[in-house]
Amino acid sequence: MTGANGEGEDLARAPWIPGPREAADDHADLTAPDRRPPPAEEPPLVLSHTVLKSLLGAWALSACSGAETSAVEDHLTVCAPCAEEALRLRDAVTLLHEDRDLDLDPLLRSRVLENCLGRRPARIPVPAWAAPYDAETARLDALLRDIGEAEWHAPVRLKWYEDDRLVRRKSTVAGVIGHLLAVDGLVTAALGLDDPLGPDLPELSPTERTEAFWEALDRPPNRALRAPWRDQSHALIRTASFAGRGVANLTVTYGDFALPLKDALLERAFECWVHADDIANAVAYPYEPPSGPHLHGMIDLAARLLPAAVAERRRTGRAGPPRHLVAAGAPGRSLHLEVEGAGGGHWYVALDSPAALGSPEHTVAQVAMDGVEFCQLVAGHISPEEAAAGQDGDREAIRDVLSAAASLSRL
Repeated sequence: MTGANGEGEDLARAPWIPGPREAADDHADLTAPDRRPPPAEEPPLVLSHTVLKSLLGAWALSACSGAETSAVEDHLTVCAPCAEEALRLRDAVTLLHEDRDLDLDPLLRSRVLENCLGRRPARIPVPAWAAPYDAETARLDALLRDIGEAEWHAPVRLKWYEDDRLVRRKSTVAGVIGHLLAVDGLVTAALGLDDPLGPDLPELSPTERTEAFWEALDRPPNRALRAPWRDQSHALIRTASFAGRGVANLTVTYGDFALPLKDALLERAFECWVHADDIANAVAYPYEPPSGPHLHGMIDLAARLLPAAVAERRRTGRAGPPRHLVAAGAPGRSLHLEVEGAGGGHWYVALDSPAALGSPEHTVAQVAMDGVEFCQLVAGHISPEEAAAGQDGDREAIRDVLSAAASLSRL
């Protein structure tokens, strides 16, 4: 074909592009019956239990044929052992996905232990009051397993609240473990176990014990302290578990005050968490607060110690005078401490006497704080002025209680 204006050759060479093909259904008679024979169905496979069990791995990987898949899934509805194995294999296959985070679930350990104890309960269980210490020492030990040799000498900044001011001291990761080892020795000695500072030691406060332990070392502390610290914590938990119920009220002396063993272990769990967090910050390691129930127990212990701490500050002229003294055990002027978040709750702190009873009806002030922030205040990591607390009511009572909470801290 030749076009005008001399364009014939170009048009002749242009490729011919066919138009769209008509769909087969465009002209089909949809009302006519389909006379094609139905497809033949594959007969179901009949396989032995041994063969079906051997196919579970392929089934979990979706590598079976259609007939094999049907045979395996029919078998799983009647065979409980194979069904359990199939679920385990499917869970394992999910770990092979490239886009999955391979970090272990932080709750995996607790789920495994719960499952194991559900199948075979411990003959001698760890007492509920010792569980927070058991959990926190295990979490810190997991952190210590993950760090390298050099990180044991990483600087750690310890701080606490003393004489109404924040006090700071430099140490190392190994030095902090030595501190925990020395102070935990107060509890092990009360249980009749070996004291890490040696026999025939005079009664020392936690700070004095730490200083004595550090001074007795013939070289800077290093990762060699991990084994004796962990062995001591295991021995402590084991002894408390085998000792029976009466041991919970055994007195543990801290020098200028004393606690029953059940509270002493809760205090040691709190100390372990606080210093584990110090270590984690020093080595850039992610670390979470304790579980809600354990955190609640730690907050409860601090709240129970507050009336005595307020009274002690009053004796040294650092707290306001009592307003309304009442008989021991009677309700008196109180501060409502509301702690929010995991482990939170409501406590009523007696203001005028540690022997008085905190009472909602006699509340003169209220303080609301986040649970972790309250623990940071009790640990002396923040001052009362830095605590972002919701406050309402008697300002002097609020100041006295927040300062008393910070005064509970020490090295």
